[in-house]
Amino acid sequence: MELPLWLRPHVYRAWARAFHSNLEEAQLPLEEYASLRDFFVRKLKEGSRPIDADPYCLVSPVDGTVLRFGELRGPGEMIEQVKGFSYSASSLLGANSHLPMTAAGDANEESSPEGNTVRVATQNSWWRISLASPKVRDTGSSCPLKGLFYCVIYLKPGDYHQIHSPVDWNILVRRHFTGHLFPMNERATRTIRNLYVENERVVLEGNWQEGYLAMAAIGATNIGSIELFIEPTLKTNNPQKKLLHSDPADERLYGTGVLLKKGDEVAAFNMGSTVVLVFQAPVVDKSEFRFCINKGDRIRVGEALGRWSY
Repeated sequence: MELPLWLRPHVYRAWARAFHSNLEEAQLPLEEYASLRDFFVRKLKEGSRPIDADPYCLVSPVDGTVLRFGELRGPGEMIEQVKGFSYSASSLLGANSHLPMTAAGDANEESSPEGNTVRVATQNSWWRISLASPKVRDTGSSCPLKGLFYCVIYLKPGDYHQIHSPVDWNILVRRHFTGHLFPMNERATRTIRNLYVENERVVLEGNWQEGYLAMAAIGATNIGSIELFIEPTLKTNNPQKKLLHSDPADERLYGTGVLLKKGDEVAAFNMGSTVVLVFQAPVVDKSEFRFCINKGDRIRVGEALGRWSY
């Protein structure tokens, strides 16, 4: 709904006071945001979110609060929602996900053929993924062993709502899951089992210099609308479909992929919600990936979540 011109600054300033938004960062004068939706997805002034240029660094895609992070050490390991409630990465990303339960030492080589395997096509390589172990090293490769990591970041209503690319990567698949729009606040996470899996979400999958990468944007109450800049025609928050949770995910393959640079704009929430990253990174010797955040930290777009070296 479009607001009268004279009312806009008063509404947005009231919102900023209630939810601690920094209006000084807004790219446009407040009068130019015609609706609350326009205000929620506002861009920031140039330079407001410098992107860490370290090539061995993965950055936060959003402004928010770090809820959880860690390494997935086995095929069935769960991500904790709160104590007593957990969900698997595969249930979050979907049954057709290319989620690796191992990480090959070299994406251009095939790992050991022993055990059950699944071969996944990517633009530049074939991943041969063993389901018997969470980690694999190709003895013929000079590339280090890779592990599988995750990070969960919650956006409050007053946070900057745009989602940016955490690294240089190639997005190969988009998956849209209809579902509920439960709130994502602390009370909801403590009372609703499988909250992240039950809610509507958009999942992007692809690869980056260290292997697999997925980013899930999860909707919430009044925030089912998730805008995907690389696919403007995608429609979320459909009232006629959001309760049909049994429907299969709407999936789109991007052919040769959509290449994004670290810091590029990817999507936006129409209010705050949650983003989950699942990614491969080195875990051996001096090149070991290490998170440089703590649970409960406030983080902004472009700030480092973790680093590694070669």
